[in-house]
Amino acid sequence: MEYGQILLQGSHKNKANKKLLGKLRKLKSNRLDRQAQKAHDEAFEEIDCLKCANCCKTTSPGMKERDVERLAKHLRERPSAVIEAYMVLDSDGDYVFKSAPCPFLGGDNYCSVYEARPNACREYPHTNRKRFHQLLNLTLKNTEICPAAVKVFDRLGELNR
Repeated sequence: MEYGQILLQGSHKNKANKKLLGKLRKLKSNRLDRQAQKAHDEAFEEIDCLKCANCCKTTSPGMKERDVERLAKHLRERPSAVIEAYMVLDSDGDYVFKSAPCPFLGGDNYCSVYEARPNACREYPHTNRKRFHQLLNLTLKNTEICPAAVKVFDRLGELNR
């Protein structure tokens, strides 16, 4: 199935997914972590980020000082020059890229700063992290962007019927 169709199906399930959030919040944290890890692994058996890159095309990761410093070192620039060229501060006090798509996304969906990419990019869509219950709202939001997040929610729904 094409990734755009997966996202469309996910948007049609938004109401059901919000209801699923209530069920998932009632699970013990370690049980939910195991289920989310299983769902994540299964989703990424099907989803190839390089064929999608919708996250890089539509959103900007929140970046902390250490992300800016790592990126600047990779680009052989001063952090202030990287901030000036590519970033603005958001309402949460995080740096974000001035525009989408990501300035480092190539036409082939490869990231030109992959080794130095921000932590939020490294962890996206955050579906295999411990204490997954803390990320439920974010994961639901990510179903609007990421076909893998849609697949994770679908699988969590199947596991908790």
